[in-house]
Amino acid sequence: MKILVINGPNINMLGVREPEIYGDKSYKALTEKIKCYAKAKGVKVKLFQSNYEGDIVTEIQRALNIFDGIVINPAAYTHTSVAILDALKSVNIPAVEVHISDVPAREEFRQISYVKQYCFKTITGHGLEGYIEAIDSLIERAEGKV
Repeated sequence: MKILVINGPNINMLGVREPEIYGDKSYKALTEKIKCYAKAKGVKVKLFQSNYEGDIVTEIQRALNIFDGIVINPAAYTHTSVAILDALKSVNIPAVEVHISDVPAREEFRQISYVKQYCFKTITGHGLEGYIEAIDSLIERAEGKV
């Protein structure tokens, strides 16, 4: 199984940006956690992070016929990007939406998620562990358990 993990704007600033919300672990710690877990599960994983909406759209499009699943944390683009939603619909690859913080408990403007309309599951407020849960969800779906 091959999974693409996409992170949107400011996720590269983990550990620096609002640690009271996002925790004190760095983006490097997140990527190492994902790589180690994927290896242990026998899953090939590609990690991608961009602060640019168009780059995220392009990466999703490039996933067509290559990846079996997508884990996506669009970050701020969650609440604004129809383009990312449309890209996910275009490639038709099973996807899980992940958010490190507890989005439902945050500001009103963060309550809209465009990608949620496509993703078969949303994991929010579980910190970095949410990515691990997302990988497990994609594996379960591929095995017909979901």
